[in-house]
Amino acid sequence: MKYHIVTIGCQMNKSDSERLASHLKSNNYIQTPYRKEADVVVINTCGVRQSAEDRVYGLIPEIKKENPGVKLVLTGCLSERQDVLKRLKDKVDIWLPIKDLPYLKDKLKIRSDLSKTLDSNEYLRIKPELTSFFSAFIPIGNGCDNFCAYCVVPYARGREVYRPALEIIKEVEEIVGKGYKEINLIAQNVNSYVSVLPNNRESHKYFHSLGPKIDFAGLLEAISCLNGDFWIRFATSHPKDMSNKLIKTIAANKNICRHIHLPVQSGDDEVLEKMNRKYSSRHYQKLIDSIKYYIPEASITTDIIVGFPGETREQFENTVNLFQEIGFDMAYISQYSPRPGTSAAEMKDNVPPEEKKKREKELTEILRESAYKNNQKYIGRRVKVLVEGVNKKGEWYGKTDTNKNVKLNNMGVDLQVGDFIDVTIDEIWDFGLSCCPKKP
Repeated sequence: MKYHIVTIGCQMNKSDSERLASHLKSNNYIQTPYRKEADVVVINTCGVRQSAEDRVYGLIPEIKKENPGVKLVLTGCLSERQDVLKRLKDKVDIWLPIKDLPYLKDKLKIRSDLSKTLDSNEYLRIKPELTSFFSAFIPIGNGCDNFCAYCVVPYARGREVYRPALEIIKEVEEIVGKGYKEINLIAQNVNSYVSVLPNNRESHKYFHSLGPKIDFAGLLEAISCLNGDFWIRFATSHPKDMSNKLIKTIAANKNICRHIHLPVQSGDDEVLEKMNRKYSSRHYQKLIDSIKYYIPEASITTDIIVGFPGETREQFENTVNLFQEIGFDMAYISQYSPRPGTSAAEMKDNVPPEEKKKREKELTEILRESAYKNNQKYIGRRVKVLVEGVNKKGEWYGKTDTNKNVKLNNMGVDLQVGDFIDVTIDEIWDFGLSCCPKKP
């Protein structure tokens, strides 16, 4: 029996797909890169944006047309949405909330709705079938308690549940022992992580100095103590839970990457309140000031929603001002689209599409200027780069610990994917660096 997995969406979905692959492989399924050859196709869905949801609706008839006998499994964010179930009930064979992954084997044998569900941690204990040999996603938890007005995640994944610290550390230790160079700790909100520590403090040397619990800063520091030459990244952080303790922990440990992704969503306090974000623009600015003070070399990236229901031009200007004051290295700017089941879906979506597009374009232009300005400090600097691959033009590329893309042209040395190399930056553009500029 052969399987194929289609993954749409975030890093957490990619990690979930690795556990899906491992589960299928352990039950004697063989992976195929071709959908038309598969006996089972799993679509790991995302419902954060309408475009991601629409992609699923387009994919299903394509798959059924090219492979009429396929068994279609739908998991991820859309798997528990009743409106999606109603729309696709005759087109999908198995509905699989991701926490029910251990039951997939049974569901493939007989189509039935299982009333029993597992704790969200159970499926995270499945050993993943990693798709990279140098970079790994390590989920530290699942779910979200924040209930931002626009977001489906708490409804799709449930409330926050976090893995025991020792379990995470052991998984990282095993992966680093295999030579992995980049560890990505992921959760819907990493910096609200908390775990009760085992009574046996001998299980990890770092636990000796801690109380009965460990937070995310403690988890980061414990992992940074492991032997090996590797980087630690993490995503995503919520500003209301970001602390100076965490910022100082990053500053004190050189193998924790100097890249902080901190979604602000809006620069206007009234809009932030309507979004249920639980912080003010001033609080966010103070966090950025603290990051720049303790980690001056850090790159700072964010998420923004333009055209949230009721957002006036004046309120949008506050976001513009925030953009100009902070000078982000990168921002993922989205035009608001209502998501079924969220509180914002009950609000009047009264910002015209053309205005949303205009606001996105305006922020993008500011972003290009700030990103280019930030990159200027790299010219002539010696930086460490993790080699990631070769693009379609035959150019090697990699990434710095500040998450800057680097073209590795005319190096004069043999490069290997997954290696760390030191290079001197000679050329920059708005969203990237180069260690050897092309001659005219």
